[in-house]
Amino acid sequence: MVTLIGGLVFVAALFALVWFFCKKFLEHHGVTDQTSDRATVLATWTFAGIAIGLVFAVIGAFVLGPWAFYRTLRGHDVAISDGAAVWWGFGIVLLSLGITAAGFFGFLMLVGAY
Repeated sequence: MVTLIGGLVFVAALFALVWFFCKKFLEHHGVTDQTSDRATVLATWTFAGIAIGLVFAVIGAFVLGPWAFYRTLRGHDVAISDGAAVWWGFGIVLLSLGITAAGFFGFLMLVGAY
């Protein structure tokens, strides 16, 4: 039961990290109007891409996550090239999943499940 609750906490942490990095990305590219709302939309779709990609195969998260980031970003009129948008999406997905995975494995070791 503790592992299940911990897993849910880390799912929430993953979304929070994706949202944080999306917000920083938008701020870095000069978006000042409704930054939090735009970051929420961008993070939601990126998170959905990660989740669907994880269901099919772990590697799918690194394909569908950046693709969802790129597709959603196109609707926000951010001045960035297509290639750069995909790479930024890949970086956000990689960093978010890496931090969350490290924390979750640490949690599993702490409770003796790993």
